[in-house]
Amino acid sequence: MPGFSHELRILARVAGHVAGVDEAGRGPLAGPVVAAAVIFEHKKYPRGLDDSKKLAPDVRETLYLRIMERAIAVGVGEASVDEIDLVNIRQATHLAMARAVRALNPSAVFALVDGNDAPALPCPCETIIGGDGLSVSIAAASIIAKVTRDRMMVALHQQHPQYCWDANKGYGTEQHLAALAEHGCTQHHRRSFAPIHNILYGGNPEDSTVTL
Repeated sequence: MPGFSHELRILARVAGHVAGVDEAGRGPLAGPVVAAAVIFEHKKYPRGLDDSKKLAPDVRETLYLRIMERAIAVGVGEASVDEIDLVNIRQATHLAMARAVRALNPSAVFALVDGNDAPALPCPCETIIGGDGLSVSIAAASIIAKVTRDRMMVALHQQHPQYCWDANKGYGTEQHLAALAEHGCTQHHRRSFAPIHNILYGGNPEDSTVTL
């Protein structure tokens, strides 16, 4: 289970707050990418935090509320479908992460980021592969980002129910692909991603970042 050892390691050499940062929604064919940043005080975080992908939806919702109650600060940032198509999903993810860190109040002096691809943030950062399973701050950020994005997709489902985004959250499921074949694309679909690009223009886009 995630712990606070990585945060303590950083706090031993810097004065201030350390945030955990993670994202949700790199792979879907539709909807924004969302990132979150969370700051906890030592020993004052909720129990049961873990990688959001390992948690049932109702557990994520419960933990979301507990994180919001106990965190020193929570920041959320997103990058739109237009931004994803303009700069590619990697750069859009970095934009969302930077926005999440900037939204923290109080701010962080250091960030622990899930993965191995360091974004340009308003503070120094360190990447941790599998960080959402190692750091409670990153695990909390993964939950906040996932729940926030899932809620966005449920809201978009009300506008476009044929794609079943309340269930697939924009991922390329058989159900979603079948709806695309029947109904075509919406303004919420990522045109730089191969399945959408193929429907609209035929062939594969040149941007290699569209690989799911």
